[in-house]
Parts: sequence; C-alpha cells; structure tokens
Amino acid sequence: QVQLVESGGGLVQAGGSLRLSCAASGRIFSSYTMAWFRQAPGKEREFVAAIRWSDGSSHDADSGKGRFTISRDNAKNTVYLQMNSLKPEDTAVYYCAANNRGYSGLYYVSASLYDQWGQGTQVTVSS
Repeated sequence: QVQLVESGGGLVQAGGSLRLSCAASGRIFSSYTMAWFRQAPGKEREFVAAIRWSDGSSHDADSGKGRFTISRDNAKNTVYLQMNSLKPEDTAVYYCAANNRGYSGLYYVSASLYDQWGQGTQVTVSS
C-alpha cells in the first residue's frame, strides 16, 4: 500500500491560485489511479479530478473544468492539483486518494473505489 501526504493548502482570495501536492510513499504501479476529492462542512466528499499513473490521462469534474488541472511527476511519486480562479465555493478540505484497480475504460469518480487516502489539506477562499 502507498501512503499519501498532502500539502499546499491555505487561505487565498477569490480569483487567486493554489497548487496542492500529494507525495506518495511506496511503489506506485502503472495500474494505479490517483485522484483529488474535496469535502466542505456538512457536505459529502466530492470528486475533483483523477489521473492514470501509467500515461497521465486525466478526467476533471465539471466544477473544476477550465480552472483545475491534475498532473503527476512519476520521478517524484507526486500528484499535483493546480487550482486557478478560485471561488469561495471551492472552500473545503482537499484529499488525495489512490487505488490499484487497473483501468476499466471509465475513470473512478466514486470515493468508495479508492483505498488509500491522505489526511487532507484545508483550502479556504475568501470573497
């Protein structure tokens, strides 16, 4: 199993940017999918973006399209989430997640399909 540690959260004004990082320890096989989720107070955990470790292909939720970009650095075992044009409604705890289920043709967007989770990093966007 891999262990995940997020960093990069913080307080930013609306319209600003943040880059979240997720450092993974352990061996990440080509069958891994890495993802970002977020959870705001009183709400369910929400899919943000996912990336396939093998080829870097990715899928974004509609909420972040055109503003958020997921990427990975294989050499550093790190996944990033670049967030631009942030809005107050982006305020949440952001979690990194991983699964080793291979690829079925569709991206894994359900939190229940991810087996490893980081501790989360708080992102607060002020208006």
